[in-house]
Amino acid sequence: MSGSGYVESEEMEDDVKVDPLFLGTALHNDKVEIVLHPQGKNERPQGEVVRIIERNKTTFVGTIERKKDQNFSFLIPDDERMYTDIFIPDASVENGYKALVEIVEWDDQKKNPEGRVVKALGKKGDNDAEIHSIVLEKGLPLDFPEEVVKEAEEIGGVPLEGRSDFREVPTFTIDPADAKDYDDAISVRKLESGEYEVGVHIADVSYYVKEDTALDNEARKRAFSIYLVDRTIPMLPEVLSNNICSLMPDQDRVAFSTVFIMNEKGEISRRWFGETVIRSNKCFNYKEAQNIIDKNKGEFCDELSFLARITKGFREKRTERGALDFDEDELQFELDHDGVPLFLYKKEKLFTHKLIEELMILANKEVAKRFGGFYRVHEIPEKKSIESLLSFLSKIGYSVRLEGNTITSRELNNLFAKIKGKKEEFLVKSVVLKAMSKAEYSVENKKHFGLVLDNYTHFTSPIRRYADLTVHRMVKSKLKGEKVNTEKNKKIAREVSLRELDVLDAERESVAYKQVQYMLERVGEKFEAVVSGVTRFGLFVRISETHAEGLVSIRDMEDDYYVLDEENYSLIGTKKNKRYSLGDSVKVKLVGGSIETRRLEFVFV
Repeated sequence: MSGSGYVESEEMEDDVKVDPLFLGTALHNDKVEIVLHPQGKNERPQGEVVRIIERNKTTFVGTIERKKDQNFSFLIPDDERMYTDIFIPDASVENGYKALVEIVEWDDQKKNPEGRVVKALGKKGDNDAEIHSIVLEKGLPLDFPEEVVKEAEEIGGVPLEGRSDFREVPTFTIDPADAKDYDDAISVRKLESGEYEVGVHIADVSYYVKEDTALDNEARKRAFSIYLVDRTIPMLPEVLSNNICSLMPDQDRVAFSTVFIMNEKGEISRRWFGETVIRSNKCFNYKEAQNIIDKNKGEFCDELSFLARITKGFREKRTERGALDFDEDELQFELDHDGVPLFLYKKEKLFTHKLIEELMILANKEVAKRFGGFYRVHEIPEKKSIESLLSFLSKIGYSVRLEGNTITSRELNNLFAKIKGKKEEFLVKSVVLKAMSKAEYSVENKKHFGLVLDNYTHFTSPIRRYADLTVHRMVKSKLKGEKVNTEKNKKIAREVSLRELDVLDAERESVAYKQVQYMLERVGEKFEAVVSGVTRFGLFVRISETHAEGLVSIRDMEDDYYVLDEENYSLIGTKKNKRYSLGDSVKVKLVGGSIETRRLEFVFV
């Protein structure tokens, strides 16, 4: 075993340390029963695992290892927290292939767990095998069951009865150029009163996906569409997500809409929520819409120009109230037909991205304010996190003021303004992000710290988020005067909040995989970098050009003997007093790495 375990308990103020010898067969995040050992004065509590109450995880992805002529094999897990190989009593998968394996028996710490192969994924290093490994390792599904696909294929029809008809209102979508599922459309028309009617129309997925069907149960299990570098794994079968539910141009489509009557300044006087039928006239990508706004000519120029004016005002008000703006660079890859990255570049930022973002925030907050019941919440950072953040900032020469015992989003924005364009900008933002509470779903309104809103929900993406589908159902029930199943929604909120963490991990890991794959074609090249982490065993550096991270091992820092100054996040040479600290600009050379571990190795130049 590689190290000790730590057990959290509501009955204990401190975590209980468990020595490797006393872990039994416990794995990361298992629910366990422990016995405490006698505790000395000023010692942290220690104990041992005596029973596994509930396994957090029983399936693992890894590489099959089998010697020639053996009739059994082992799985070497990708998950480093799985500290032992899994014995497989057959040789059905070739040596060097990736596989998903389920543990079927393990009750003796001295023996390897026994497993069975659930799915062979392909040869290690192949693009599909690696991407599938990332998804399955997080416990996320790949393919839809046959009964779900069959149920989806039988769905059709666009009902008109009982819906407000917006098909004659100028309507369009603005999405990425490669988008296939269109969740939202915008309509704009000027009224005789001189006011404007702005409609935010959201695909009415709840009309087609009925509660407690096979299709609904699968969507709930998935909870999100997964956006990987080279593919999307949808929450709904494509016959729905890319067709009948999608607000495609020149097609009648059912929507659930929020409609606002407002003046030239975007000040809202009336609101309406209800079921509609729409017909999108045009599918813009972000660049096309931006060109029309910039040149002040083109299709739907008047409507786009009006939206640009009001959403600019919305954004200014959001900034005034102190909403957080991380403004992070997003990476994009150009891949060849085998999924190998040819180019890596930063995604272009356009105002039309912000235009759509502001309209979606408007719809989300207005639905939350009017109907409540199911919220997207973001709580104030915890006291310990704030203290750690303040300590870090002081060490690198920055400070933020507190209001009472807490930090405000406005003060964090002031910090972001100070660091903008500086070498340490990404580092400070990443530390601030880690200090933040995680946004989640809840039937209790705990407000939204990052957006500085008293009411917020997710309503605008039911094709790709189950929470939004849940909100649509809830709003429809309330409009009809029906009772809402709060206990069921509470359970859904907990489920999708947990699933979101796995989805985000998979998306991030797919980016890291492609970054490492791209960088390994450039071994021997030199790069500008920033020190992003300081440890006893070396320095982590982040490449400015590609955002890839890797390690400069202390064993390769041969010009001196370095020691860790943990308090000041530095390594210091004992002879020459040379110091490497968090945020320092450095020049490094790439000397190696591993796609399997997603790690890169550098040396200083």
